Amino acid sequence: MQYIDFCESGEADQLYLASGNVPNIAKNQILIKVHAAGVNRPDVLQRMGLYAPPAEASKILGLEASGEVAAMGEGVKGWSIGDRVCALCNGGAYAEYVSVPTGQCLPIPDNLSFIEAAGLPETFFTVWSNLFQCAGLKAGESLLVHGGSSGIGVTAIQFGKAFGADVYATTRTEEKCLACKDLGADVTINVCEKDFVDEVMIATGKKGVDVILDMVGGEYIQKNIDCAALDARIISIAFLKGPKTEVNFMQMMLKRLTLTGSTLRPKSTEIKALIAAELRQFIWPLLISGQIRPYIDRVYNLSDAADAHRHMESNQHFGKIILAVRK
Repeated sequence: MQYIDFCESGEADQLYLASGNVPNIAKNQILIKVHAAGVNRPDVLQRMGLYAPPAEASKILGLEASGEVAAMGEGVKGWSIGDRVCALCNGGAYAEYVSVPTGQCLPIPDNLSFIEAAGLPETFFTVWSNLFQCAGLKAGESLLVHGGSSGIGVTAIQFGKAFGADVYATTRTEEKCLACKDLGADVTINVCEKDFVDEVMIATGKKGVDVILDMVGGEYIQKNIDCAALDARIISIAFLKGPKTEVNFMQMMLKRLTLTGSTLRPKSTEIKALIAAELRQFIWPLLISGQIRPYIDRVYNLSDAADAHRHMESNQHFGKIILAVRK
C-alpha cells in the first residue's frame, strides 16, 4: 500500500508518499480500505516531533479515516465486508489501509460521503467525551468554545446547540464569526478586536459561562477563570499558546471551579468504545436527520499531505481538512 511518511521531525516538506505492507489485523480489529482521512492538529505536532504516539500505535500519521471494511479479525461481529465505515484510528490513517479496533468504528450514514465521514471521528469523540462525559453540559447552561472555526470548534458549537446550551464562540476574523453564527452560536467574539472576557460578562449579565472548552492556553487560562460562572467547568484540550502562565487560584476557590484537561489518544480501547457507543446513540440520529453535519474546508490528495499540513498551520481553515486517498 501507499502511505505518508517523513524522514525526520521538522517542517511539512518532510512528508512524502511511501510504499509498505498492508497492516495486519488482530483479534477484534477491522481492516479498512481507506477512501479519505482527516487532518488534525496532533498530526502536525507529531510531524514536528512534539507529540509522540503511544508505543503500541502505528507510527504512520492519521487519527481518523473513512472507507470500506476490507477484512475482519477473529471475534468481529456486526460488520460485513464492503460496509461503509468511519473510525477513530490509533494512528495509520494517512494510508490506503488501516487496522482499527471494532469498538472505535462507526457506520457512515447514507446521507454522507466518504470525504464528509472522514472528518467525523476525531472531533466527535473529543467533543462528546469532554463536553458531556467530563463537563456534564446540560440544557439551559452556557458554553464558551475557543477556536470556533476549527474542526473541534465547529463540532462543539453544533453539539452545544443540539443539546440546548447557549453557545459563545471566539475566533479571529469577522468572516469566521459570521460562519460560527450560521452554525448556531448565539454570540461570537473576534478576539483580534475585542476582549472575550468583557464580551462574555456583558452577554451573560456578569454571570459568566458554565462550561469552557479551551485549546489555546497561555493567557487564556487566567481569562477563562475570569469569565467563568459559579461552579463552572473549564476543560483544556490543547495549548496552542503554551501551557504556562500566571494564574490567580483564589478565583478558582471562590467560584468553586473545576479545571481539568484530557487527551484522547492515550485512552484505552474500552473507553473509546464507550464514547463510540454514546455517539451512535445520541449523535448519529442527528447526523442522519441533518441537524448536525460535517463542515469540510478543503480536500487534498494523499500525495499532497504536505500542502494540507501547511494549510492547517496557516489557521485559515473553517472546519475540517481532508486527504482523499481514493477517488
